[in-house]
Amino acid sequence: MSERIESSSAVKTKAAGRRRRADAQRNIGSLIQTASEVFAEAGMDVPIREIADRAGVGVGTLYRHFPTRSDLVVAVFRREVDEAVEAAKILAAQHPPGEALERWVAHYVDFIAAHRGLAAAFNSGDPALEGLPAHFQERLGPLVQNLLDAAAANGDTRPGVPANELLHGIGMLCVPPMCGEPTDPQRMVGLFMDGLRYRSDKAVE
Repeated sequence: MSERIESSSAVKTKAAGRRRRADAQRNIGSLIQTASEVFAEAGMDVPIREIADRAGVGVGTLYRHFPTRSDLVVAVFRREVDEAVEAAKILAAQHPPGEALERWVAHYVDFIAAHRGLAAAFNSGDPALEGLPAHFQERLGPLVQNLLDAAAANGDTRPGVPANELLHGIGMLCVPPMCGEPTDPQRMVGLFMDGLRYRSDKAVE
């Protein structure tokens, strides 16, 4: 009888542990999603309490999972890079090469627009953020290169364009101008993409 009681207690303990882990994963997911939205709306310096309140958790819960703001920034950035990678894979599978590239570029412009504060964060000297640009290039670079190469092979764009130049060029076009009237990033990048398509049927030296 004692063994049965102990066995039942162990089962309950394991079940409670699974519920706690499930609750923790839900909280983490909710915090990352909420932080992503709040960062996009109000910038990277938004008060941590606002993120916790909107996620429906206490500040203590937020700090338990993300002890520093940088930890939360890293989690948000990594998840959204993963989403950009997945988008590249899906678009490549569902659309002709030129269209897949164009659609992914539009997705990337939105990504940059939602994270304009990241550039300053990357240059803040915070060791927790130092590896993010390299992570971005490692995860996205090969897939973007595949999109470019497929579009060029199909005659949709000019050949020989490195992924890092595409990503850097688009990033620069999405930076707010220092003076003058603001520009529409999607329109500016559209002009840039027109340049990739110009004389795409002929080799460019």
